[in-house]
Amino acid sequence: MTESLARADIDLIQRIIPHRYPFLLVDRVTDIDGTSSGIGIKNVTMNEPQFTGHFPGMPVFPGVLMVEAMAQTAAVIAGVGLDLADKNFGVYFMTMDNVKFRRKVIPGDTLRMKVETLRSGGKVWKFKGRATVDGDVACECEFTAMMDLPK
Repeated sequence: MTESLARADIDLIQRIIPHRYPFLLVDRVTDIDGTSSGIGIKNVTMNEPQFTGHFPGMPVFPGVLMVEAMAQTAAVIAGVGLDLADKNFGVYFMTMDNVKFRRKVIPGDTLRMKVETLRSGGKVWKFKGRATVDGDVACECEFTAMMDLPK
């Protein structure tokens, strides 16, 4: 028997993580396989506030926001996999390792973030993320997070 993969639209995402505009950086998460992996989608648009200063006349999506978007994707994957919607679930960065930026991301791009769980269970989880635009790698990294799971 084949099990279908879960999805999270913007409504479910907001029921799992506390981020809101302008810091909610994932529009949907697809292909969620339990707590092991998923794909986050971020549509980069010119009306986002970071582009007023990064950089005027030459808008570039900040690399640190790509890493944050992957972390938000990881939190949604864990939240869906553990059924944490509406349960005041918290997740906090601990480390970022092997971060590499490979390509500019600009308004009009769709960032596709493949996130895999390397270590789960308990309070500290480790993830690996790769963000691409049209198949080209924009950013890759590993990161750990502390999960503040409801009791």
